[in-house]
Amino acid sequence: MAETNTRPEITLQVTRGAGRLCLDLGYAPIFEFTLKTGRRADICALGPKGEIIIIEVKSSIEDFKTDNKWHEYADYCDQFYFAVALGFPIDFLPQGQGIIIADEFGAQILHEPPAMPLNTARRKAVTLKFARHAAMRGIAT
Repeated sequence: MAETNTRPEITLQVTRGAGRLCLDLGYAPIFEFTLKTGRRADICALGPKGEIIIIEVKSSIEDFKTDNKWHEYADYCDQFYFAVALGFPIDFLPQGQGIIIADEFGAQILHEPPAMPLNTARRKAVTLKFARHAAMRGIAT
């Protein structure tokens, strides 16, 4: 009999794979990054040229339906992605967003989102918060 993963297990697996994809693409990911609004992005990653992406992990359709905070993330990144497990019905996700298919070993970008560059002041604020967050995590272990 096939073993079915729980929502928390799927979330962890997809998060790990999406994080590994970020690293493969030259991005430095931070998990559960709190934005100025108090919302917490599943993954925020900083690229080699200062680009900022946010990845929202969805473990199921129910998870997507009950969590609408992702709309608020566009103001804090250059590109936004949903990361889901293989078998997630991607037609259920809103069009015009990036889609990543992931498992615990890695991930692949299925759809690139449109680039919506941040303005200079917002980029500086998010980058500074990102740097401080990363530095504090390094000493808080």
